[in-house]
Amino acid sequence: LLVLREVTEALRSAGLEGRTEVYLDGGVRRGTDVVKALALGARAVGLGRPILHGLGVRGQQGVERVVHLLGEELRVAMSLLGTPTLADITSSHVCPAVDSSSSAMLALFRSKM
Repeated sequence: LLVLREVTEALRSAGLEGRTEVYLDGGVRRGTDVVKALALGARAVGLGRPILHGLGVRGQQGVERVVHLLGEELRVAMSLLGTPTLADITSSHVCPAVDSSSSAMLALFRSKM
């Protein structure tokens, strides 16, 4: 998710926007991650790890439960954003990433002392 905005901007700069699809595979754990990926330009996301966790815990029922939960989280997030369809999700629905590394946080803390 952290580099997705840069990837879509690079495609736009190269004149490939709309002619190239971007898929995010990895890092998706919640429905809100799906919203963020779509807002940043992804066409679709991979759900490997959550699906495998569900499979490992309860087999097919676990997979179905994971898909249901992700779908519900996605619907709630879209409702809160006021986006009735996936096509309505745009980059205006996400804020730029903030450097939350420990060194950045420590520097911020020291600057306030």
